[in-house]
Amino acid sequence: MHKIEVGVETSYIDEQSDPGADRYVFAYTITISNAGNIPAKLLNRHWLITDANGKTQEVRGEGVVGEQPYLQPGEVFRYTSGTVIETPVGTMEGEYEMVDDDGESFMAPIDRFSLAVPRVLH
Repeated sequence: MHKIEVGVETSYIDEQSDPGADRYVFAYTITISNAGNIPAKLLNRHWLITDANGKTQEVRGEGVVGEQPYLQPGEVFRYTSGTVIETPVGTMEGEYEMVDDDGESFMAPIDRFSLAVPRVLH
């Protein structure tokens, strides 16, 4: 059974942001857990990053942070990356394309999560 769980933590990077220039930088730490009973490898990522103006960036690429982690059942892979949006609040969501040892591809969804400058959302 395929069961990939994805957890997310976000933070605002004040020192790299420039609100006067509509530049808001966020870091996100992703924890990918293989909660199933079949080993799986992460092949590709797909992100939709949307700012408060409705502007969407679509990001597709191989692996994550230059790696294609292979996860045995019970194993976890964690990485940190970042994104830049033009508003103090936005969202990200997406999916990872995975492949199991039998060559079967499947998608691991990443639920929508918020990007928000502290003290902007109440």
